Amino acid sequence: MTKSLIVSPRTASDIDQRVDRILRGLGNPQPPLKLEDLRELLKLDLQFYTADNPSLIQEVVSRMRVGAKQIIKRPTLLFDAISKFSLRALYLPDRKRILLDKNIPQLKHRWNEAHEIGHSILPWHDEMMHGDTENTLSQHCHEHIEAEANFAAGRLLFLRDRFTDEALSLSPQIVTIQSLQKTYGNTMSTTLYRFVESIGAERPVVGVITGHPHIQRRSADYDPKNPCRHFIQSLAFSKMFGRISEIDVFKKISGYCGNQGGGMLGREELLLPDDNGDLHRFSFETFYNRYDSLTLGVHIAPEDRSIFISAR
Repeated sequence: MTKSLIVSPRTASDIDQRVDRILRGLGNPQPPLKLEDLRELLKLDLQFYTADNPSLIQEVVSRMRVGAKQIIKRPTLLFDAISKFSLRALYLPDRKRILLDKNIPQLKHRWNEAHEIGHSILPWHDEMMHGDTENTLSQHCHEHIEAEANFAAGRLLFLRDRFTDEALSLSPQIVTIQSLQKTYGNTMSTTLYRFVESIGAERPVVGVITGHPHIQRRSADYDPKNPCRHFIQSLAFSKMFGRISEIDVFKKISGYCGNQGGGMLGREELLLPDDNGDLHRFSFETFYNRYDSLTLGVHIAPEDRSIFISAR
């Protein structure tokens, strides 16, 4: 697991302008965004596949234009990639087609589809979607490409500045995220992610997604060296607390969480060191939706380190 990558301001601005044009093309819709309307506007096709059945993918490949030469030469290339990398969705630019694994939970379809739409609206991603082994992406480049698609998906699904303005006007709490999740029709995890990004441009905010943190409820595949599925940093948090360890934060979270099977697991004010070693007080709270544990940590203030010496 790596910390969330921050998309550069220049790239974020470019993506945001593209998203703005798309939303205006849809008539600035009310939440939740209808992905079928988005696909129609962008002239995208959606089909489903199952990872254990390559027939659909082979059918799609057989109809693709000659542009994707590497795929045409090896009709099973996409299926090989799906099997090797456990892909759950992919975008085929030659056919303007999105493929989703229908075996994944329905709740995750929405984000996976939006992520692939994110790839489709960023023209510099097209040349990287053909599977050409001569232009294989480095891991670093791949991570940035995925971060850009995630950013685009978030700005689309949460209707750009509408969500940001709403998030900034509300109290930074889990209950707020739950309310926004219902309004925008997305998962708690993606809402937490977007909430941290939205309110944390100038205020350090962190989001953590893990399995159940209580020692008695940890899953069999719990890895103490990699306990967090996602460690979401706001822009301000990454600038001030970039050296902090996810493991240390997880230990602090597990220290206040109860072993309830669902719902709110606990709240606590915690001290985190910034990159200069100075302590800051954060308000933390953790909610368990029976799939993931979602934690929101919001900066309160620097810890007062004044030492008062009694007069002799």
